[in-house]
This record gives sequence, C-alpha cells and structure tokens, in this order.
Amino acid sequence: MIQVNNLGKKFGATVLLEGVSFVLSRGDRVGLVGRNGSGKSTLFKMLTGEEEHDEGEILTPKNYRIGTLNQHIKFTQKTVREECALALSHEEQYDVYKVEKMLFGLGFTQEDLDKDPLSFSGGYQIRMNLAKLLVQNPNLLLLDEPTNYLDIVSIRWLKSFLCEFKGEVILITHDRDFMNAVSTHTMGIVRKGLKIIKGDTEKFYTQLKDEDEKYEKTKANLDKKREELEDFIVRQKARASKAVMAQSKAKQLEKLGTMDELESDANLNFSFNYKNTPAKIIFEAKELAFGYEPLQPLFENLSFSLEKGKCLGIIGKNGKGKSTLLNCLSGELKLGCGEIYFHPETRFAHFGQTNIQRLDEKRTIIDEVQSADKKLPIANVRSICGTMMFSGDDAKKEIKVLSGGERSRVMLGKIIATPANLLFLDEPTNHLDMQSIDSLCDAIERFEGSVVLVTHSEMLLRRLADTLVVFGKEGVFYFDDNYDTFLEKIGWGDEEVEVSQKKPEKSSFKEQKKLRAELVNERSQKLAPLKKEIAFCEEKIIKLEESLKFKNDALVKASNDADLDKIQTFSKEISALQSELEKLYDRFEFAHEEHDRLNEFYEKEMSGL
Repeated sequence: MIQVNNLGKKFGATVLLEGVSFVLSRGDRVGLVGRNGSGKSTLFKMLTGEEEHDEGEILTPKNYRIGTLNQHIKFTQKTVREECALALSHEEQYDVYKVEKMLFGLGFTQEDLDKDPLSFSGGYQIRMNLAKLLVQNPNLLLLDEPTNYLDIVSIRWLKSFLCEFKGEVILITHDRDFMNAVSTHTMGIVRKGLKIIKGDTEKFYTQLKDEDEKYEKTKANLDKKREELEDFIVRQKARASKAVMAQSKAKQLEKLGTMDELESDANLNFSFNYKNTPAKIIFEAKELAFGYEPLQPLFENLSFSLEKGKCLGIIGKNGKGKSTLLNCLSGELKLGCGEIYFHPETRFAHFGQTNIQRLDEKRTIIDEVQSADKKLPIANVRSICGTMMFSGDDAKKEIKVLSGGERSRVMLGKIIATPANLLFLDEPTNHLDMQSIDSLCDAIERFEGSVVLVTHSEMLLRRLADTLVVFGKEGVFYFDDNYDTFLEKIGWGDEEVEVSQKKPEKSSFKEQKKLRAELVNERSQKLAPLKKEIAFCEEKIIKLEESLKFKNDALVKASNDADLDKIQTFSKEISALQSELEKLYDRFEFAHEEHDRLNEFYEKEMSGL
C-alpha cells in the first residue's frame, strides 16, 4: 500500500498540483489520466523521489519497491539475453528463461537474444528496458506511455501481463482501450487536484461531467440568489422603514459566499478540409512490391483498392514495412514493382513521422500552416492555428521551441489547410492525449473522403478501419473486412509463443524439501495480513449489523411516535452505517478472494515439487 497526502508542486509561480491525496491498495491497477502538461509525469517523478514535492507527504511501507520504465539507454553486456539478465535477483540469476519469456512477449526472436543490444533501434532498446523492469517484479509498476514503442502484438501481450501482475500498477497511456482493459481504477488530474474512482475511463469522465454540471447549476442558483439580494438591498436601503430588513439581507448575502468559475481545458476540435470528387474508387494498387534489398522484399504481389468514404488500416509488427507501404502509396518512395492508379480528382494530405521531422524549425507555426496552401487567407490560417490550440501570440512561436506533441498538432494543422479527399495517416495519435484522440477520430469519421491509417491502437482499428493490409507472419496480404473479423478468422498466429527455455534439472529430495519450506514460509507471510483483514472485517461487520438493527428498531418507534427530529437523526445514522457496511463488505470480499487465490497458487506450486 502507498499513501499520498496533500501533495503540492509548483514551478516558479505556477501551481501544477495542489492537495493531491490518494491511497493505493493491494492489487490496485490505476489508469492515470489528464491533459498533456497537467502533471502526470511529474507525479510519477515525485513518487520515485526523482522530483521533490513542495507540500504534503508520500508514505510507503518498508521494503516496498517501486519500478519505473527507464527511457535512458545504458547497456554494458554483449548480448540482449545477458543485458536483460542483469535485472534478475541474486536468487534468480540462473532463471534466464524468465528474461527470455519477457523478451519474446515484447517482440524479440530467438536469434535476437544473441545480438548486441546497441545494434537495435531506439524503440527496441526501450523494450529491453521494459523487459528488465518487468522481470524485477517490483511491488509497484509506474508505466509512462509503455505502448509508444510497441507493436500491436506486443501491446496485446503487455495487456495480458499487466492484468495478471500481482502487484500494483499506475499507468499513463493515450490508448484508452489498453488502459480500460488493464485498470481496476481511474485516477485523473483535474484542475490541479486529483479524483479517483473504481472503474474505467468512461465511468470517470461521465462522473466528472455530472459533477461539473451539478456545480454549474448550483453556481447559477447561487449567482441568481446573490443578484436578487443585491437588488433588494440597493432598492430598500434608502427607505428608513426597510433599513433593518436591508441590513438583514446584507448579512444573508455575506453568508452566501461565492463559487469560482470552473476552469476548462482547451479541446482539439476540427474537421479535415474535404475536396469534392466524383470518384467511387479513390485509387487502385496492383501487384505492389518493394524492398530496400532486392532479395528481401518487405511486400510483394500486393493488390487492393480503396473506395470513397472508406478507411484502410495497415497493421503488423514493427519493422515489417507498414510506414514504407504508406510512403510508397503517397509517392515518397518509388515502388520496386506494380502500379497505383489514382482517380484524376484525387488529392491527398500526408501525416507521417518523417513529415514532422521535415518541419522548418526556423518558421513560425503560422508560416508552416500557410505553406500547405499559399492562397489561404491569413484569417483562415489563424483560425486553424487556434483550432490546434495555438491561439494569439502562441501561433507566432518558432517550430524549434515546440515539443513533439505540439509539432504533431502543427502537422495536423497543415493537413486541415490542405484540400484533400485522401488522408495518409502514420501513427497520428502518438503525441496526443485521450481527448485529442477522440477529436481526431470524430474528424476522421466525419471526413467524406478516404483514409489510409497506420496504427497499433486496437481502439482506432475497431472504430475506423473498414478493411486491412496485414503484415503477418506468412507475408503481407489484403483483408476485406474489419479488425474484429480479422481476429476471429485469422488472428495474430504468433501471440501464444511458447518460450524456448532450458528446463531446470529435477532437484534432489533435500532441495525439494528446502523449496517446499520456503514456499510454506512465503505463503504464511502473504496470507497472514489477509487473514487479519478478514477477521477484522468479520468482527466489524457483526458489530455494525447489530448497531444497524438497533437503529432500525429505534426508527420504527420514532415513526410510530411521529417524532420528526428522531426520524431524521436515525435516518442519517442508518444511511451512514449502511455506507460503512458496504465498504467493509467490499474489503472482506477482496481479502477473501485474494486469500483463496494465493492459497490455490501456493498449493499448485508445492504440488509441482
């Protein structure tokens, strides 16, 4: 368990977080949400001690280990296997198969394990750091955008791993589907404070919306009451006969107090600039092939077409050629073989990682957006900049001072400025928060033209993709249906990879006896606090139920006596008791299930000796 009390953090005169409090209980997996720049990563750094907090306290149990994904690359060993095995504890130093299991799940092959760690791309090097983190089995995992460097198969594996993880997790991710699948709770940074609920992001944002609406209604009623009182005081204070009443109303006005306006975050809200076309088929691709090495094609004999209004998803593991295919379709790369036939009225806009790198760092945001269409009036350009959350003087910032997320928004702005009926989008959500991703999906759904989308997000694929090009284990092929149908009929064949490992030799009777004793001791240590929790809950529940029975009897008597004061008092006390009982039942149920699960786990472990 970890407890945070009234945490506060400032950067200069700017308050980032204030009054942040929460308790992370055993087995909680928490999705941390909030707009970009709201303080999510800063909260992580304060939990690990990397960043000091200005106010409050963080309480962690003795020997409680917090693990976080290291973005810095520092490798010392000659092979991937040896490098990742460094993370094993002294007792597990020979259990290299545990490391291999993690690496296979994260997309490494058997051949990769003997390669130099530094020979891999930055994304795969981050995966090695993730494998090292997971194999350490800390009490608490802090994961900040762990899916950014993973492909769709590895994301599915990590999702399964985290759902089975026995410790606690706090997860930051822009992938709503991934977060909802993993998390038991959702915690959000809202207006510098923190709100946490049991449930997924949909429940969290629904509750937040309801609370905001209730606040606004209460504020409107309060403002109306203040206005009425102020008007009465102004009208009556000059009249001697009404002076006392005016003073009374003035005191009433003082007691009313005020409610602040709710701060609202700027939302990315836009539509793509559709250029009308009579085409029913936007383009046809026939017998496409490409390879950087002549004898190693990334794809070949690939044919498909794209209808107007449809979205084609390009999916598969990293490094297989998805972005390369998109670049071939957009003309940035020359095909090895095959032809692409575009309708004469087809006009496209291309969002890709290479495009972002091509932004002119000396230009301002306004200049970059206007470069997409020189004929566009400056008023329209400024409107697009504002839509992309660059209002006023912010639009005059130079590209070189922008973050990765801000540059992505500039690229989206350039696409909006481009009249098009075909969009090429390569991982457009990487630097966007959840709300911005929702706005992007809405804009794509409203777009009357066609879309070719490279993404690892299963949420985007389910929501947007009508057909697929799949970079699979057996090659590249076109699938004329949606993503769920693909999973049902074909699926990711290499998901359930059996880990190649050397089984440890059977231990001697003496070693078995020692291992059994260790397991018994470990089971006892883990079950003891659960037994204590179960006993406490049982005892407390019995007492509260007795008290509840007494209060109910008293309420019946008060009702018979028509004693309104007692009826009101007992009703409130009964409500409080029922609320406390519900919480205790939840605690009891959780502790009981965890006790049974652990007990069953250790029974299986000991029966295998």
